Amino acid sequence: MGIFDKAKEFAQEHSEQVGQGLDAAGDFVDEKTGGQYSGQVDQAQEFLRGQVGGEAAADEQAPEQPA
Repeated sequence: MGIFDKAKEFAQEHSEQVGQGLDAAGDFVDEKTGGQYSGQVDQAQEFLRGQVGGEAAADEQAPEQPA
């Protein structure tokens, strides 16, 4: 088992914490860039949650739909 396999297994076992970390990282980037890249940040978060799987993907916040 390679290091990446171990990292992915660890992330899957701790998906809630990984999801929280992704949210915090996204908030940090949005804060530092004034929200200029929020769309790209959201896409990256969704992609990474999909890679982790488990609860992080299930807890994924749906993009806001215009009313």
